[in-house]
Amino acid sequence: MKNFRKDQWLMLLVTMFCYLFFYTGRHNFGWAAKDMAAELGISYTMIGWISFSMLIGYAIGQLVNGNLADHFGARRMVPLGAFLSISANIGISYATDVTVVLILWTLNGYFQSMAWAPGSRLISNWWRPEERGKAFGFYTMAAGSSSAVTYLLSIMLLHQDQSWRYLFRLPVLLLLVAAIIFAIIARDKPSDKGYADFMEDGEDNTETSWRERYKIVLSNRKFLIASLAIGFQNMARYGLIFWAPVHFLGENWKASPNSLWVTLLMPIGMAIGAVTFGNLSDSVFKGNRPRSIAVGMSASAIVALLIFFTHSHNIIQNSILMFCAGFFAYGVQANFWPMSPDLLGRKYTGTGIGIMNMSAYLFAAMGEPILGKIIDLTKDTSFVFLAISIISLICAFVISFVGYKKEILNETIPLHKTNEE
Repeated sequence: MKNFRKDQWLMLLVTMFCYLFFYTGRHNFGWAAKDMAAELGISYTMIGWISFSMLIGYAIGQLVNGNLADHFGARRMVPLGAFLSISANIGISYATDVTVVLILWTLNGYFQSMAWAPGSRLISNWWRPEERGKAFGFYTMAAGSSSAVTYLLSIMLLHQDQSWRYLFRLPVLLLLVAAIIFAIIARDKPSDKGYADFMEDGEDNTETSWRERYKIVLSNRKFLIASLAIGFQNMARYGLIFWAPVHFLGENWKASPNSLWVTLLMPIGMAIGAVTFGNLSDSVFKGNRPRSIAVGMSASAIVALLIFFTHSHNIIQNSILMFCAGFFAYGVQANFWPMSPDLLGRKYTGTGIGIMNMSAYLFAAMGEPILGKIIDLTKDTSFVFLAISIISLICAFVISFVGYKKEILNETIPLHKTNEE
């Protein structure tokens, strides 16, 4: 059992490590947007549509790759997605036409979608239900930390007066290294390392067709409502990730370069919020993940309103607000992912998370051009935070319709034991 526990954590940590650098291939875009728009002569509305294209590509990819993850596993899919995403980013760094950027960024969205659901399936295979909130909290923390890594690298490059093109070339090299390490160490399930796989109550290990997997997931009403709720949560999240850099870059950020560091507190808040809400859902909320989500998104709405109304140039105040914005708007996402194995069973985790994440990114995609249009109309980036406040409240309202019982987190039963257990 001691060896299993060690490998259990190793699988979680190597999956986290790989995902820690995945956002270097997609959250770099917000930092490149201002200079890209100026050089290519396009509006912020068009920038919003380019961001929309990536998110649509990601959403479609989730629908497909979540299902494939239940068949092929993470060890093959995650590195492939990383290598393809790196290629798309480097291609964009040499583009001189907005159409080329649009096409490559759309494809990049699909490539980026090959990691989250497969990684989630791997974690579900290695972690039992009573600890999944914690495991997914750490996994989601890695995603939030990935935003922080990307923000840090982007700010450093901008402070060195590097072209926006280098934002697509240099950070993704870290993803290349992480993907190679993942391919070497990761194993999709305990039996791949000589341990016994385990099953949940009522679960069997027979192979199901891709049609059957979709049918099971799409017939679960509670899961569909949760998927709708995460759509609004992710719309608020991406409103922060994409437009907060634009807001703080302002008309002339070089006149006050320290203001850029304020934005770094947001992804740090996201990372800490994820691991915090992951543990809170198992402890304080006793497995009632919808309730913890509603609390977090209500707090997110309040913070976004404070940012909108204050218009402060105080770095300390802005730092606190951006940290809290990230903490609440993204932290609750750690509570969405365990709902897939909780409501559907571990067997359909990949398909479920794929569909849930598809909904998340469809909504985020729809939000980007709308928020871009709001900025073009108002000539004021702060109105993005008013919109985020409203979106957060809608999420809190929708998730309240998901009834959740503690019984869904019941014990798992092992199929068999090996000497190594």
